[in-house]
Amino acid sequence: MGVDPSVAFLASAQAATPDSRATFVPGRAGSLPVPDRSADVGVAGLVLNFVPDIAAALTDLRRCVTEGGVVGAYVWDYAGEMQLMRRFWDAAAALDPAAAALDEGPRFPIAHRDALRDAFEAAGFRSVRVTPIDVPTVFVDFADYWSPFLSGVAPAPGYAMSLDPEARERLRARLD
Repeated sequence: MGVDPSVAFLASAQAATPDSRATFVPGRAGSLPVPDRSADVGVAGLVLNFVPDIAAALTDLRRCVTEGGVVGAYVWDYAGEMQLMRRFWDAAAALDPAAAALDEGPRFPIAHRDALRDAFEAAGFRSVRVTPIDVPTVFVDFADYWSPFLSGVAPAPGYAMSLDPEARERLRARLD
């Protein structure tokens, strides 16, 4: 079962999933539409950065999983090894100091190893392990790297598309 507040995301996930056992339902972290102790595994995938109350979300996820079940989460490492974003925000802030306030590294402290572990432990989880999963990001060329920033979807692309064309070109040139 996949849970997300976005009906559009749910529809996209359902359309991309041929397995009829998979279901997608609307809901929010912290008040999951899942019965107590009804899942063997729970996963918060790339979501904790965007949840306003991480403690409530993790406590609710723990409620949904059976005793002895497994709960996992993964977040983008915006402050460290997610270099494609690190380079973007460093370049943006060099050209526009106000862009530093939008940088996801400082804005999402849960992306730091100690903060993630502390959040799980505070929610009552035992045997918490935090392990980096480093995935190299390889691009065919610069256009392959740059084009997602032109979508306007998410903080970095939203920032890029908020720039006037000349400022956006300065940012592109600094990154290239």
